[in-house]
Amino acid sequence: MRTAEVKRKTNETDITLSINLDGTGESSVNSGVGFLDHMLTLFSRHSGIDLTLTCVGDTYVDDHHSVEDIGIALGEAIKEALGDKRGIRRYASLTLPMDESLILVSMDISGRGGCYPELSFPSQKIGTFDTELVVEFLRAFAINAGITLHVRKIAGENSHHIAEGCFKGLGRALREAVETDPRFGAQIPSTKGVL
Repeated sequence: MRTAEVKRKTNETDITLSINLDGTGESSVNSGVGFLDHMLTLFSRHSGIDLTLTCVGDTYVDDHHSVEDIGIALGEAIKEALGDKRGIRRYASLTLPMDESLILVSMDISGRGGCYPELSFPSQKIGTFDTELVVEFLRAFAINAGITLHVRKIAGENSHHIAEGCFKGLGRALREAVETDPRFGAQIPSTKGVL
């Protein structure tokens, strides 16, 4: 089974996170940040990745440390669960509609983490959640997972819908990229022989 558990404890956050790449999208998420709980629950369901997460963070300061550190921990867990990446499809790209919003997500599980977003939000907040934290999460996740990640807003007028499109799109693309490809068995999907 392709599973991983990550514990991350800093002066700002205390995180325990576990995943099963071959799950059914079941989740138990308590990040201490309500909007992020909603987004990670959507991510889990649409990726098919089982996710259990608890985070105690310094949200009395703001949500930044918790959101970024959860992105780091989730990225580390994905990387660990994939191991040497034998047999995975590696690439995925989709355009996801979320009501009036349209979000493009493309990824390569290359081992070279990088995040290249082109996102803008009409508002600075969704409830109490800072919209700039969507990019912080995506960046922390991609770099620590070793994924090249492009996320683009093609259309969108509602900040909640734009963010939701990003997390659903991330889940859907990741679901495809981590799938094993029966045509290539246990081969590493690179001419280099390593990812």
